[in-house]
Amino acid sequence: MSGDDGALTFRTTPEAYDSHVGRYGADLARELIGLATVAAGDRALDVGCGTGLLTAELAAVLGASNVAAIDPSAPFAASCQARVAGADVRVGRAEDLPFDDEIFDAVFSQLALNFMSDPVAGVTEMRRVARPGGMIAACVWDYAGEMALLRTFWDAARTVDPASVVLDEGVTMPHCTPAELSALWTGAGLHDVEVAVLMPSVSYSSFDSLWQPFLAGVAPSGAYAAGLDEGNRAALRDEFFRQLGSPHGSLVLTARAWAVVGRR
Repeated sequence: MSGDDGALTFRTTPEAYDSHVGRYGADLARELIGLATVAAGDRALDVGCGTGLLTAELAAVLGASNVAAIDPSAPFAASCQARVAGADVRVGRAEDLPFDDEIFDAVFSQLALNFMSDPVAGVTEMRRVARPGGMIAACVWDYAGEMALLRTFWDAARTVDPASVVLDEGVTMPHCTPAELSALWTGAGLHDVEVAVLMPSVSYSSFDSLWQPFLAGVAPSGAYAAGLDEGNRAALRDEFFRQLGSPHGSLVLTARAWAVVGRR
């Protein structure tokens, strides 16, 4: 799956995203910000801001007027602007950031690297707009390992439909291991590069509250589920339920992400 192909799966409503993987976003953002050592008065940019979950957490630390954000989806950028009214939110691509050189103390990207059409160009642009000594930080899901929601979903999909392996994000997504992220950062000329583990978790009131957001079609997982006919979708739901341990009542899932930080 190319970045452009993956980005197409986010042409749904911001509300659909927030009810799906977006439920992990605020906790994940707080953990990522903690790695980047930003402080009051710093200026930060959120690249691939989506609905503004990281943008909002940055604004809570730095003040909204010190935060900028950008996303290629106009509805998502509008949602971000509504969430963080005082931030400078723009529609645009990571590979061509509409900001001057060396103006941000920190540049972040949360869960967006794999949906850039050219991640190398995106990270190069993130470096360009960071001041000398500024921090560039990003995180991606551990799709092949311990992102429980998505890993279990694709394991269930591959059980009922072995051909779905070609859509499995644990197979298709690049830059999702510590070695790949470190190489991407050092290749962009960043220094003091470190990789860390982030482990946000979400409590669901029931299996249905976990399953229903997939049907809105957001992200590769949702696009796959929503595109099935009724019978195959029911088979996937039953297998997903089984692989999660047939939970009755509430359940908690932990999602591992890999984070990378480096300095210009």
